[in-house]
Amino acid sequence: MRTLFSVLIAAALAAGAAGSAAASQTTPAGQATPAVQAPAPPAPQPATPPNPTTVCGQPLPAPSKLPPVGSGPVIYQVVPCFAKQGGTSVIEPETYLYYIQLRGSRPSQDVWVPYDDQAEKTILEDFRRLWATNFLDDLSIDVEDYRFANDVIGKLVIYDMEERQRVKLVDYVGIKHVEQSKIDDKLKEVNAQIRLDSFIDPGLVRKVSGIVKDMLAEKGYQDAKVAPEIKGLPGGPKLVHLTFDVDEGPRFKIQDIEFIGNKAVSGRALRRQMKSNKEQWFLSFITSRGTYQESKFAEDADKMVEYYRDKGYIAARVGEPDLKVVGDSPDRKTRWVELRIPVQEGERYRVGTFGFEGNSVVKSEALRPLFKVKPGDFYSDKSIRKGLDKARELYGTGGYFEFTGYPDLKPREDPAAATGAAGDGGKPAAAAPARKGGNPIVDVTVRLQEGKQYFISRITFVGNTTTRDNVVRRELRLYEGGVFNTEALKYSIKRINQLAYFKPIEGGKDIDVQKTPATDNKVDVTLKFEEQNRNQITFGAGVSQFEGFFGQLGFQTANFMGRGETFTISLQAGSRAQNYQVAFTEPYLFDRAITGGVNLFKRELRYIGAFTQASTGGNIVFGFPLADFTRMFLSYSYETVRVSDINSQYTNPALLAQDPYLADSLLIGQNGSRSVSKISPSIVHNTVDNPLFPTTGRRYTASIDLAGLGGNTDFFKPMVEGVWYLQHTKRTSIGLRAQVEYISPFSGNAAELPIFEKLFLGGEYSVRGYDIRSIGPKAPNSWLVVGGNKSLLFNAEYLISIAGPVRLVLFFDAAQVRDVGQAFAWKEPITTVVYPGALTALAGDPYAVVSSIVNSVSGQTVTAGRASAFKTSTGAEVRFFMPVLNVPFRLIFAYNPNREGIYNNDGTLAKAFSFRFAVGSTF
Repeated sequence: MRTLFSVLIAAALAAGAAGSAAASQTTPAGQATPAVQAPAPPAPQPATPPNPTTVCGQPLPAPSKLPPVGSGPVIYQVVPCFAKQGGTSVIEPETYLYYIQLRGSRPSQDVWVPYDDQAEKTILEDFRRLWATNFLDDLSIDVEDYRFANDVIGKLVIYDMEERQRVKLVDYVGIKHVEQSKIDDKLKEVNAQIRLDSFIDPGLVRKVSGIVKDMLAEKGYQDAKVAPEIKGLPGGPKLVHLTFDVDEGPRFKIQDIEFIGNKAVSGRALRRQMKSNKEQWFLSFITSRGTYQESKFAEDADKMVEYYRDKGYIAARVGEPDLKVVGDSPDRKTRWVELRIPVQEGERYRVGTFGFEGNSVVKSEALRPLFKVKPGDFYSDKSIRKGLDKARELYGTGGYFEFTGYPDLKPREDPAAATGAAGDGGKPAAAAPARKGGNPIVDVTVRLQEGKQYFISRITFVGNTTTRDNVVRRELRLYEGGVFNTEALKYSIKRINQLAYFKPIEGGKDIDVQKTPATDNKVDVTLKFEEQNRNQITFGAGVSQFEGFFGQLGFQTANFMGRGETFTISLQAGSRAQNYQVAFTEPYLFDRAITGGVNLFKRELRYIGAFTQASTGGNIVFGFPLADFTRMFLSYSYETVRVSDINSQYTNPALLAQDPYLADSLLIGQNGSRSVSKISPSIVHNTVDNPLFPTTGRRYTASIDLAGLGGNTDFFKPMVEGVWYLQHTKRTSIGLRAQVEYISPFSGNAAELPIFEKLFLGGEYSVRGYDIRSIGPKAPNSWLVVGGNKSLLFNAEYLISIAGPVRLVLFFDAAQVRDVGQAFAWKEPITTVVYPGALTALAGDPYAVVSSIVNSVSGQTVTAGRASAFKTSTGAEVRFFMPVLNVPFRLIFAYNPNREGIYNNDGTLAKAFSFRFAVGSTF
């Protein structure tokens, strides 16, 4: 740049010198003409400098033609030059020529471009354009003279450029406790990625160093150091290897937290408010609790101040912690510290006057019941926040989605607080006492900004590539042209998530509300979806406790052709189960919210050690809404059930003699079959947010099976079930289920019911640590379970989202099944059978019934002790979703503490520990 300006200055000086010479030859008017003098001898001419032979290190060829004699300076050559980087550019030279607008002469075509003021202006503009590309570290433009043979001056314009370095490799060396993938995710989140083949940006490199250091600080490495290093690479100019050298230093661990100045609130209560900075405990090796995170202390301080304000200490303050180093671990990888946190509590305030200001749409009388605040009570921020949340919902239903509010607090000691609450017509409070019961008084005014009422202009869906718009729109309770009801929007999102056609919609990310351009009070609502594959095309083989080894071929979809219909066709055959099924369900029959479905099936299921049950039949179902999230269903089913392959112990004459109803239960003497015709009304209230990965909501089910309208089997079977999901943290939830079931014939004894209709529990869908159908009343003096007529089931889960579709589930299951004449109880007897000759066997001994002694000699059952009537199982399971199969797979590890009297399907006693594989979910 300096060279260019030197050229321009020299040109200006030359022009000035020429003007002066011309002026000296002109005689001003009114002056005498000077006398003619003899010419001075000619001054010696300077030697003409030789022409350059090279340009930018390359030979300069002689021109093929010469410019016209006597013409002014011309542009001979325009030369992009990369001499400082070996004469080679990383970016294609044509790219630079695009930005260089100056054009040189073409001697071969006898085209000569003058070098004039316009050319110099173009050179300046080229400089600005090239520098603005951010491709270059250095740029100068040099102009050199070249004298043609006919003395015309040609200009060589040399663009001398040095490019910025390009990143070819990025490494993090020395970092052990933060994964590089997490660094990449964080850089992407804050738009600070260093992309390969991009130019080095010193500012960006410093930013990345700071981000890495902050991520290490969150892990407790407060003294971490990050030093970027740039090294050249072979294979091309300006290619570099960027390395971030990391020295993590010791990890800061909190040994003790002490509060200074707190009197009204204990240190223990304050520690409970801290979420990020907690003391070390015995499970820290799993939870990482105890790590000092300086960047998150402000959040902990806010939590403590919020706790104080909830208790009325409106002036409470929490200061910065004093960090005291206690010492280092022997390996110097851990540095133990103590936190001394100063606290200023102030006094506890009671509420004086309470009112509202700024509200005109909703009257104060309607707002006041939303706030559980009364004069004379201790002030509580929590009550104000809850009241504002309820007020926001109230305003949101009317389209005032910009509603905001905050409490304005004025202690009575403040002379400005001399009037009642604004907006309520309060009377002057100057005479009111400043204290009540020894506590200072604060007057509370909730200041509201209602905003405008908004209506919906357009509702747009994005991302539903398979699901049709009308399938989504029929779940909405918002309408174009109607009021923008924010509560109806939340309701609609919950309904859409329950479909499970899409990944769960999240408020801030997937719902876009924008004010409609050129209108005053309308909004456009855009819902963004990401389709989930709800089609299951299955073929192959597998194994599970329920089906055993099996092969299958089938197709199932919960969103058939994007219409929201459910269609299933499956063929499955295996060692324990055979299942052939065709089913179809239409959730909106006749374009109304009526569910209609039909199911035809043929099934055969072998219960190991018991019998084989074969069923053929079908059912039809209709459902219709009763209220929000509540539907009633009415189904009718007819099936023929055959029982075969009965365990020989069931048919043992001695056993049948002891249980007069067992033969009827096993359909012995009834050709082994029964026909069941039943009507099953049910009511379901379901607000669970997602059927595959639930986190919040509840589901209540009440149903009753009424059999006897046709067929040769009659009974009624009521069932009540409650399921609750409570979100604990962002990544954890608590799931609970309680179920009670009962069955009884309309006439006769419940023990006469077919065994396939009796109640059993056990297996991965009820009590996880036991075999299927292993919990229930047994045949006399046998381990064979014949089922009962009433059951209780309880399940509890703590669901932890690990990563993506993987969950860790900690569970506890408890259940009991009782028979006719038996009440639910906490304890049950453990019995033994005593035979003549002092032979004794536990009731349920698998060998007692088949003993020749048992067949010929009667025994006496005696009580040997008592055990828990609830059979329990606890443990953990890993649940991961398989996108191809669209079902959760489960690996279950269970411990069975109360397993007395429970036998596996093969007749062996239930073990204390068990490991199982399953699909689906327990509830």
